[in-house]
Amino acid sequence: MSTLDPTADVVTLTRALVDLPSESGAEARIADAVEGALRALPHLTVDRVGNSVVARTGLGRSARALIAGHLDTVPAAGNLPARLADGRVHGLGACDMKGGVAVALRLAATVPAPERDLTYVFYECEEVEGDRNGLARIGAERPELLADAGLAILMEPSDAGVEAGCQGILTADIVVRGARAHTARAWQGVNAAHRAGEVLRRLDAHRPERVVIDGLEYREGLGAVAVRAGVAGNVVPDECVVTVNCRFAPSRSPEEAEACVRGLFPEYEVRVTEAVAGALPHLDRVGGLVAALGAEPRPKLGWTDVARFAALGVPALNYGPGDPALAHTAGEYVPVEHLQRCEAGLRAWLG
Repeated sequence: MSTLDPTADVVTLTRALVDLPSESGAEARIADAVEGALRALPHLTVDRVGNSVVARTGLGRSARALIAGHLDTVPAAGNLPARLADGRVHGLGACDMKGGVAVALRLAATVPAPERDLTYVFYECEEVEGDRNGLARIGAERPELLADAGLAILMEPSDAGVEAGCQGILTADIVVRGARAHTARAWQGVNAAHRAGEVLRRLDAHRPERVVIDGLEYREGLGAVAVRAGVAGNVVPDECVVTVNCRFAPSRSPEEAEACVRGLFPEYEVRVTEAVAGALPHLDRVGGLVAALGAEPRPKLGWTDVARFAALGVPALNYGPGDPALAHTAGEYVPVEHLQRCEAGLRAWLG
């Protein structure tokens, strides 16, 4: 079994985590190491759900906070093992999000008596389809492990700053119909791929809204991400499917986002394949934490698991080391300064 020393400095711990391969669906080894490290700490009660690990203090404090991070990474791209250079830890998952996991493990090990009770969640399968998400599995199988938290901190990379709330996601297929024919007699058919040009023109002309919530501006987006047509090189396609991705402000429901997309394409068949609500920033409920971290909150332009906490009634924010633009890239890294700043900020808040 691989071992981790959660009392090691945050840079050493980040490198050790990066060197434990944990592509989505293959997190057993890293989960074993995290579980072993946490079970050795007498001030924590530890539970295992699949390849996710939950550790809790039980100090009888008047409030409880939750700190969470996912253990999985996208597939490797020649970026293992970890290396330290130019004040940065380089390697697979260093940014997304083993640097954040290292910060949380350090706090779990070295803050045995915080001012509020704490729940630490290290979970599997965040980088893949939602029905495999470890946080969702914990919520379904062991909801009591999550439900009593008053707020949650998700250690997603956020440039060591606070990103509040998150956008919702809607993915839909716009289906354009035509009529098949042999390409030698193309005039006898109706080319659905050609007719899809109107869908693409409409998308190109669309100007998404900017929605301000709690003083934060969420920029919505709607665009084509795939176009599929044709069954053979000598057949005029009778169907063309344009897949669109919509990122909508957290003040809108998935139903409202769907109505917007359908309203743009009333004459076409619209098949919604994914619809996930976002999360409001709730700065009125997390403002004390934001102030303690000394961070100017920014809107989260994207979807994260803060939305899962919102669905549980737990206000949450994103706060972690690393530039989110580097996530999933072959050259991802996390600055040492980010690791140290996030650890120091949370340590001071925990007391």
